[in-house]
Amino acid sequence: MKILFIYPSTESQLGFNYGVAHMASVLKNAGHEVGFLQLCEDIEPLPDEEEFIRRVTDQKPDILAFSVVTNQWPYTQKIARWARKKFPVPFVIGGIHALVNTNEILDTGLFDYVFRGECEEAFLEFVETLDRGQSVENLPNLALRHEGEIKINPVRPMPDLTKLPPKDYECMDFQRLVDAKNGWVGLMASRGCPFSCTYCFNHVMVKAYKDDLKCSFRQLNYIRRFTVKQMIEEIEYLQKNYRNIKMYIFDDDLFTFDKEYAKEFCRAYKKVSDIPFVVNAHVGFFDDECAKALAQANCKIVKFGVESGSPEIRSRILNRHMSNDNIIEAIRIVGENGMHSSVFLIIGFPHEKREDVFQTIELMGKVKPGRFRWTFFFPFPGTKSHQISLEGGYINSEKMERLKNFTDESCLEFGPEHNLLLKKIGHIMPWFVNAKSDLPVADFYAERVEEILAMDEQQWTGVSANVYAEDKKYSQRFSEEGLSHYAIKYNRFMGVISDYFLQDNDSSD
Repeated sequence: MKILFIYPSTESQLGFNYGVAHMASVLKNAGHEVGFLQLCEDIEPLPDEEEFIRRVTDQKPDILAFSVVTNQWPYTQKIARWARKKFPVPFVIGGIHALVNTNEILDTGLFDYVFRGECEEAFLEFVETLDRGQSVENLPNLALRHEGEIKINPVRPMPDLTKLPPKDYECMDFQRLVDAKNGWVGLMASRGCPFSCTYCFNHVMVKAYKDDLKCSFRQLNYIRRFTVKQMIEEIEYLQKNYRNIKMYIFDDDLFTFDKEYAKEFCRAYKKVSDIPFVVNAHVGFFDDECAKALAQANCKIVKFGVESGSPEIRSRILNRHMSNDNIIEAIRIVGENGMHSSVFLIIGFPHEKREDVFQTIELMGKVKPGRFRWTFFFPFPGTKSHQISLEGGYINSEKMERLKNFTDESCLEFGPEHNLLLKKIGHIMPWFVNAKSDLPVADFYAERVEEILAMDEQQWTGVSANVYAEDKKYSQRFSEEGLSHYAIKYNRFMGVISDYFLQDNDSSD
């Protein structure tokens, strides 16, 4: 059979679909054909209906398989409606949105089948059962309408990663993706996370599997890894077959969780590659020994999820239990080992107050990471933080429905004063951090920030469009004067210290 995967990622960062890459390989190994359409403006303009239908027609699919995250659901419905009018084939959908919103999806009538959870093995069984002309009604991980009622089958145990075939890069026109991302190539050495942050889907996935399989977290074997040998072979394959790779970025939730694995990988990596790489870490699972191993293997950037500088917000709203001292120490260790620290921040949490937002800014001004990336909080349906937001009456349903990313605006309502504050900080956070730091430019930015904070909604709307140009002008001036400062670099929601970007022609995310 010919399966055409469709992966929409419109008005958001260009990403790589690891799950589809593995499923494509599993299907090909079983003798099936695979096609892949990634719809993202960073690759090429989005197709209109006629062009989309032509591209799908050219593939001659027997099955249309959509892989979707929540923010892409409105656009997915649009293109599924286009396709429904033309293609009398099974429409299936997977991805984290499918796990959480199974009933809603089936109620649209656009999709015949919903796949829940990790489905490399389950989807192959589905394809082969269809190919034999047999009923798929009772297959695991599958949801469908049967005799007018929604039927949701239990999931099967999670795949053993060490038994999966290597990802299929060929079907994705991977060189085009490498070029579109300026040489940054994503890798994933593991799946799963030991934490249950309220805003993340991990606790949703774990609960679904524990309920269906009637097992404990330990029995679930949620945190799994590819072997170091598998990872090294994949890296060697990429370097042999694709050009212009400048950086590997490990998208594991927590690369450093198993320190011995991380150290083993670093020893093996430096024997086969001198390309720098990036990892995600946790301040509670990071020490000098780990940092040294990473640095010796040419790790360039270590990323930490801090989210908020307010201990109360982290603990009460996010279920993230770390201290500001932990955060400061981890970032210090990264710098002392010659690497660049990166911090993820979120603003606009339910129950967040003005002082909470400024605690985040003040922490960044104090610790001075190499870079920080900020987004607005988004309450994904099915997560605990969505329930917290709903119970607090914060959610603006219209905004939540139309937002395709987390960087443009908040879909929560706090009242005019706090809404405006979030707009200002979300637009130009580096100025606020500069103002709260001990950098030599602090006084200058403190004046700019005071001017911004004094503006009403109309005044801010009038000047906000020019702020990015001003940031560039100020940064050029301070760079010429040799004064350290944060400026927006690489994308509009990242502040980077000038000590780094003046030495590096980077286009990283």
